[in-house]
Amino acid sequence: MKSKASESSKSAAPSKEASSQSHDLKAHNHHAGQAAQWCVRDVAYVHKSAALNEAARQMRELHVGSLVVVEENGKDRVVVGMLTDRDIVTAVVARDLNASTLRVEDVMSSDVACAREEDSVTDVLSSMKRRGVRRIPVTGSRGELVGLLAADDLLGRFSDELRTLVQAMASQPRMESHARP
Repeated sequence: MKSKASESSKSAAPSKEASSQSHDLKAHNHHAGQAAQWCVRDVAYVHKSAALNEAARQMRELHVGSLVVVEENGKDRVVVGMLTDRDIVTAVVARDLNASTLRVEDVMSSDVACAREEDSVTDVLSSMKRRGVRRIPVTGSRGELVGLLAADDLLGRFSDELRTLVQAMASQPRMESHARP
């Protein structure tokens, strides 16, 4: 049985263990909202000089609707654009052009919005909404490709986080009833 003194001292000042856990949570929350923590690191990409029909085959084989377009800069793959299945349809197929005579750079969107690793997910989502895009490359300090944030992936992660929150909220009354019978 606990004494009243020990109960009041616990409520008056957090234990060393509680302070440590609180600090860890703060550190986690600080990083949890950054693009680097949320992006997918295994990104489908293509070089800007690649043949367009090869890029289309790559998209089909990987079952993706877009490729990040890069150019080599030393050891880095620097983001220079995006190529989507829609780009191919509207710029090539709908105009009866021969895809085998074109390069990725002839069709890609070069005005690509990129997120930096340290950008907050909230800022990235705002940028995606403003630009009307569902995917955004994440770049490092030299513009090198480090990942991709896709709206579908973010929705999946957010739904997982919300499910965890709902479960925690649902268990709270049970925990209180056991603590205070």
